[in-house]
Amino acid sequence: MLSVALAGKPNAGKSTFYTAATLADVDIGNYPFTTIDPNRGVSHVRTRCPCLDREERCGDEHCHDGKRYVPVELLDVAGLVPGAHEGRGLGNQFLDALTGADVILNVVDASGGTNAEGEPVEVGEYDPVEDVTFVQEELDLWLASIVAENWEAIERKSRSPDFDLEAALTEMLTGVGATEYDVMMVLRNLDYPEDPIQWDDRDRERLARDLRAQTKPLVVVANKADIAPGGNIERLREAAEHVIPATAEGELALRRAVEKGAVDYDPGDEGFTITADLSDAQQQGLEQIRDVMAEFGGTGVQAALDYAVYDLLDHLTAYPVRNETHWTDGQGNVLPDAFLLPEGSTPTDLSYAVHSDIGDGYLHAVDARENRRIGEDHELEEGDVIKIVSTAN
Repeated sequence: MLSVALAGKPNAGKSTFYTAATLADVDIGNYPFTTIDPNRGVSHVRTRCPCLDREERCGDEHCHDGKRYVPVELLDVAGLVPGAHEGRGLGNQFLDALTGADVILNVVDASGGTNAEGEPVEVGEYDPVEDVTFVQEELDLWLASIVAENWEAIERKSRSPDFDLEAALTEMLTGVGATEYDVMMVLRNLDYPEDPIQWDDRDRERLARDLRAQTKPLVVVANKADIAPGGNIERLREAAEHVIPATAEGELALRRAVEKGAVDYDPGDEGFTITADLSDAQQQGLEQIRDVMAEFGGTGVQAALDYAVYDLLDHLTAYPVRNETHWTDGQGNVLPDAFLLPEGSTPTDLSYAVHSDIGDGYLHAVDARENRRIGEDHELEEGDVIKIVSTAN
């Protein structure tokens, strides 16, 4: 399962975002380090379900009338303060918890109502642009310190006649979530001395920064957009490439209202319908959320998750089935499974995602939409429905 991590300074709204996206019970407080131990839960990304191309909806619990929700892990870790890479605050604990994340949502207080340490100040008093590169810089320096601490071992290995720098770096960096492919891609675009003994701190820091960009891409979530002073969102968009305005509190209020039967709303919708009699105060609160959603096209919580997975990580959703005519599994369930795969994945990749035995026994695949056999090098597309024929079936 893909892992999405929430990062940022204390009191930026990470735990509220986490609760809204998972409906898990966690501590939410207006003070630094509300979160001590990392929270791990299941959230979802939203996509168009292939059942919309059939006469009837699939009825799967993760499909809401054609809105398909695909599970991802969501990780909420302790808040980050300046100097975290040196151990300030809960820095090392925070950074270590991020090693397995595939993408990071940098939750920023767009209202400017918290300072660099996460302490409450007057709304607009602090410049949220300062927080855009904050997480990135701490992650970069944390990785640089790990590289520096282990470089002596690399130098020792380099004296061996069969030394391979890429292999040595891969062995060292797998502990922070890097793969052989990641190391290869980083080295391919990096100018560096062939002899590790000739590397200096600048070379190691460039390696760390490029590795972070390769393995831990960042999306800025401009949280508290509903109370952000005019111009703050646009300045954040100018300061970062990937920015999603959001109101985590607004999303949480809607999700709670759905639980109580007061609102008809699916995560990621651009609006909602009130379905119960409410007090004037409740009505007013929901109308304020509606105004924010009209401005930004939703609350931004689902949009941030979707953007991180489908746009930044370039993933697609594929649906394996046993029956290519009815799009069902062996028990007759329509489109019961959905898998997130990187762009460029093939039917073979999908078979291994289903189960290693299915992959090992892979024979061929059928495009269920067109009822035609496809090659093992065929590149899958978003929403593909695929029958996998395997000796393990």
